[in-house]
Amino acid sequence: MYKFISSSSKSKLIPLLSNSILYKSAYSSNWVSNSRNESSKFFHKPKTGNGSLVLCGQSGFRSYSSESDRETMNYDVVIVGAGPAGLSAAIKLKQVCQQKDVDLSVCVVEKGAEVGAHILSGNVFEPRALDELIPHWKEEEAPIDVPVTSDNFWLLTENRAFSLPSPFDNKGNYVISLSQLVRWLGQKAEELGVEIYPGFAASEILCNEHNEVTGIATNDMGVAKDGSRKENYQRGVALKGRVTLLAEGCRGSLSEKLIKKYNLREKGQGQHQTYALGIKEVWEIDADKHQPGYVLHTLGWPLDQKTYGGSFLYHMKDRQVAVGLVVALDYQNPFLNPYEEYQRFKHHPAIRPLLEGGTVLQYGARSLNEGGFQSIPYPVFPGGAIIGCSAGFLNVPKIKGTHTAMKSGMLAAESAFSMLQEGLKMENYWDNLRSSWIWKELYTARNYRPAFEYGLYPGLALSAVEHYILKGRSPVTLNHGKPDHEATREAQLFSAIEYPKPDGVVSFDVPTSLYRSNTNHDHDQPSHLHLKDPTVPENVNLPKYAGPEARYCPARVYEYIPDETGDLKLQINAQNCLHCKACSIKDPKQNIEWTVPEGGGGPGYTIM
Repeated sequence: MYKFISSSSKSKLIPLLSNSILYKSAYSSNWVSNSRNESSKFFHKPKTGNGSLVLCGQSGFRSYSSESDRETMNYDVVIVGAGPAGLSAAIKLKQVCQQKDVDLSVCVVEKGAEVGAHILSGNVFEPRALDELIPHWKEEEAPIDVPVTSDNFWLLTENRAFSLPSPFDNKGNYVISLSQLVRWLGQKAEELGVEIYPGFAASEILCNEHNEVTGIATNDMGVAKDGSRKENYQRGVALKGRVTLLAEGCRGSLSEKLIKKYNLREKGQGQHQTYALGIKEVWEIDADKHQPGYVLHTLGWPLDQKTYGGSFLYHMKDRQVAVGLVVALDYQNPFLNPYEEYQRFKHHPAIRPLLEGGTVLQYGARSLNEGGFQSIPYPVFPGGAIIGCSAGFLNVPKIKGTHTAMKSGMLAAESAFSMLQEGLKMENYWDNLRSSWIWKELYTARNYRPAFEYGLYPGLALSAVEHYILKGRSPVTLNHGKPDHEATREAQLFSAIEYPKPDGVVSFDVPTSLYRSNTNHDHDQPSHLHLKDPTVPENVNLPKYAGPEARYCPARVYEYIPDETGDLKLQINAQNCLHCKACSIKDPKQNIEWTVPEGGGGPGYTIM
């Protein structure tokens, strides 16, 4: 059983252990008790023609009765993910409700222990969407304090840095912590009446007999590693919505299922998504080295010329500096280790002096979409829509996706309101998206990322022509190369890369970095990382690709350990997982399925 807690800082469902609490039913003006003895009387049961719902689970469809032990809460709109897109959608819905004098119930469910805990981004923030959503954000004390003061772009070799004309236009943008901004957006959503449930992971899509999505279900809590129920077992909750919006971020597990089920990528722009892995630290440096608003991007070393990627270094407030490396996941060499490449980057003679004497405050990693315009799926499914980075609206040459994610959530919210109150179709979201500034921006930027399929220097030349001469008006649209997992080549074609040992000053081992991510999972729970075929690691990945799992993961989740006979076997340390999703993207045989762990697990970012 669960109760709803609301405060000025957060709202959440927590297991109901002893006391009862009053909550307001989503479809009723009456205040009702959900105490243990009265729960069956007051919780809403599924209402369909035959008294049942259909679950779209890992094994297809299965139905359950309205007499199920899963409790149900009904809302007008259910949003999965309390990130920029999800919270912008929630806020916009409530704003339109106020304008139209309508009361719609809106719920946001978030797998992180609190709002912002799983949010990681560079981040140089473009406030365009926020200006539209909350025009007086400065007066309302949004955590946006550091305007960009300088914009620098370097080409690195192993020992030198060459300054290039900056293709970025960051005038009017701000260096921020996105996890802090998301917390502020959560507070604004609550003030408007949005109910936010952090610490609960959406694990299943609920569908009716007409194959329409009717909401989501959270996963069960208190299940042991062997599948048995522990003393603290709590059945998951069904959150039903007349409209369901998926805002899970890049490579969202439920979003990916629906994209495949309804063939949304084929109905959209048609090309596969391509990804990168971003690895980031926030440092506190000496005051005499700190330049608030200083922005630096680099290309080149330490990556080889066939691997797309680059670094960023942003001076935040309070002597903090965000430092990171982004590595495209279509790299070919299976010996490449993104984590170690990042450690090596920090030793560059143009970077190391800044960091020496400083302290790492936080570490994290996250995958990001790089497919851009060519990879946008059709975002509408029966019963809802996909928004934000779950769909993939990142502007690669800008290295920005927060403003487009927020705008997509706002557009979806307007379409959801029109559907619920005016009888229009949710498909209007697709039409509005294509007529918005998101579409124009991504279309103009569409050829930058695929230009680098030809290598670093041809990519620089082609992108310069796009930027300075054609200005996004090229008569052709370039295609992406192979999907990321297919780009990995056999180990026999490469030599192993010998990475230097960390010095403990600017470079660190994985356990040290993991500690700084605040990552935590209950060890006694089923692994959320599933091998579709448990023989693939030892029979294919290890002999053919030299066990790339042990290198593309930035958290040492995957290790090859000798068994009692000396043979190497894959060990999965699921408790280390940063929820970056790189494993589900880069595994050569697509053998790893990433699912949500118990709600509240994962990283605990505060300043990322």
